[in-house]
Amino acid sequence: MVRPAQLGAVEYTGIVVAVAGWALALWCILTFALIGRGTPAPFDPPRKLVVQGPYRYVRNPMYLGAALTLCGAALFYRSRALLAYMGVFLIATHIFVVWYEEPTLTRLFGADYEAYRTRVGRWLVRAGYPPARLQ
Repeated sequence: MVRPAQLGAVEYTGIVVAVAGWALALWCILTFALIGRGTPAPFDPPRKLVVQGPYRYVRNPMYLGAALTLCGAALFYRSRALLAYMGVFLIATHIFVVWYEEPTLTRLFGADYEAYRTRVGRWLVRAGYPPARLQ
């Protein structure tokens, strides 16, 4: 990819979106480390169910952060290929989450994860949630 010759509104928007995505992903990683006592890596997963930080709003914020970063790069470079890659990434991630990650979390965390699933949306914040104070 070649850096744009001039930066305009689209490129600056891309920078903001990419930085927001990167910040969200970093927040997720820190939440996993500090609250879950683990990492996003399969060989060192969190030891407890993480439902705080960005996970309070949606169940998969780290993937959303990655998608935002890709979207920002697509805007910055005005790249349809990167935008298409983001689409493929989201589809592949959705399949992975539904077929592997959710069953695994159900097996590991049981009723706690099931209760979390009913409260918190997979990809979108549910209307009326989160409440002002979690109990």
